[in-house]
Amino acid sequence: MNKRLLKTAAVLTPLLILSLGLAACGDGGSGSSASYPSRSLTLVAPSGAGGGWDMTARTISKVLTESKAVTKAITVENKPGGGGAVFMAEYATKDKKDDYKLFVNSPPILINNLKKEGNSPYGYADTTPLAQLTKDYGAIAVAADSKYEDLKTLLDDIKKDPSAFTVAGGSAPGSMDHLVSILPAYKYGIDPKTIKYVSYDGGGEALTALLGGNADVLGTDASSLDQYVKSGKIKVLAVAAPERLDNLKDVPTMKEQGIDAEFLIWRGIFGPKEMSEGAKAFWEETLAKMKDSPEWAAEMKANNWQTDYKNSDEFKTFLEDQNKQLHDMLAALGMQK
Repeated sequence: MNKRLLKTAAVLTPLLILSLGLAACGDGGSGSSASYPSRSLTLVAPSGAGGGWDMTARTISKVLTESKAVTKAITVENKPGGGGAVFMAEYATKDKKDDYKLFVNSPPILINNLKKEGNSPYGYADTTPLAQLTKDYGAIAVAADSKYEDLKTLLDDIKKDPSAFTVAGGSAPGSMDHLVSILPAYKYGIDPKTIKYVSYDGGGEALTALLGGNADVLGTDASSLDQYVKSGKIKVLAVAAPERLDNLKDVPTMKEQGIDAEFLIWRGIFGPKEMSEGAKAFWEETLAKMKDSPEWAAEMKANNWQTDYKNSDEFKTFLEDQNKQLHDMLAALGMQK
């Protein structure tokens, strides 16, 4: 009897070890959506605090945690530098298999890879696009005590003496805020190369520069300006949207002021290029549910954002199209690589 038991154990033990080994392989860097996530996650905002990426990352973390859609802790990390380029260089090389580190981004992930100055060799193709979540538009703002009340008057004076103005933005030269800042000037017949643009690590720092008198004009995303307009700290001269925005109803579009310029700012969430199928499936399902949740709707209203959801495949196709459009825009401005 004992011999029989020993013989059975001898057969079962290797099988048990193999089974446990395969189960262990199903988690960690890869795994099924059923076992993922098994530990805490990191969501990176590749900028300083206070800007659009930071707000987006913290909103996603808040909604997923409060709704219990994700039961593991989600830590938001700020990693500023080069308008997101510094983070991308590390992420695309060192974290390309890390299912537990995600990040938020917007047009700079395309622009940084396309522009001539400060070009990054890494772009959206070095990631797994998971979902587009929101849309926003560019805006031009000045301090509340500025003499300017409309965009055309400002552009007229810039045209006379570009060196007399400092324009601030929360991204590197040639990147998103820079394009938001110079696009209306370019459309108004001003050489974009003559405009003095100073970059900061995130919209929050750029706004601080404007309020501190270190800049005359700010180019940024419209949604981040609402609270400062309400508090009487700034004036928004124009939005680069096809029509007036709900949160800035008194602000005319650039087109209303005779300047044919629009700039769409989408925001989305990305994973590593070699993300496991299990992790990708988890996020596709989780993010699709999140955008329909009452918690998400409340945050959209609080932040004056517009939901514009695209799933992973739709987002990837959209990014391919955006890449072509931005290449053409940069080429027209003489800023493509």
